[in-house]
Amino acid sequence: MYYGMGRMGYGLGIDPMYILTIIMAIVCMIASARVSSVYKKYNRIRSMSGMTGAMAAMEILRRNGITDVAVQHVPGNLTDHYDPRTKTVNLSDATYGSNSVAAVGVAAHECGHVLQHHTGYVPLQIRSTILPAANIGSKAGIPIIILGLFLSFSPLITIGIWVFSLAVLFQVVTLPVEFNASHRALVMLEDYGILGPEEVDSSRKVLSAAAMTYVASAASAVVQLLRLVLLNNRRR
Repeated sequence: MYYGMGRMGYGLGIDPMYILTIIMAIVCMIASARVSSVYKKYNRIRSMSGMTGAMAAMEILRRNGITDVAVQHVPGNLTDHYDPRTKTVNLSDATYGSNSVAAVGVAAHECGHVLQHHTGYVPLQIRSTILPAANIGSKAGIPIIILGLFLSFSPLITIGIWVFSLAVLFQVVTLPVEFNASHRALVMLEDYGILGPEEVDSSRKVLSAAAMTYVASAASAVVQLLRLVLLNNRRR
């Protein structure tokens, strides 16, 4: 049945993979809008402990005996990240000085990455290893493919697909890294008494919404890669 529908789609001049790519792009936009909406909702709920995102991050690092990582403020909205090169937990405007359950949850998530780095979490090590190649893949993969199409040179198209696949691999490997960081964060928030059980549930909703953006992005990248492979095979 599926094969027949695929043949029918091509017969009508419809590329099912192209339609799926568009759908995934829409899903990514919905996921992005969702995380902003959920964050705004729980950013209005203040934590009972009164801790800000920065204070929570410092407490988590202290509890784990990590003294070589600094917590600092960076401009922007939801630009929070941990930089293993400089060993800094970088918290955005909406997180650093806010004592909301959303801000505390996001700060704890970034500390989850610190602990991954500190304990040698394998998926994080893999992601860090392929990051330089993934950056090249995300910037050069599609241009190489377009150049190969322009020159009608199939080997160049194949090279572009392989280069682009490095960026896709990075997004796929990112999934366990992000989910694990959130799990660590929620456990620490409750165990250390930074948030109460109900507040932890609120933070979980924020982190789950954020995780869905990674899932949507990875799925979209995989679909795009499959479409490029199929188009190249049909062109041959």
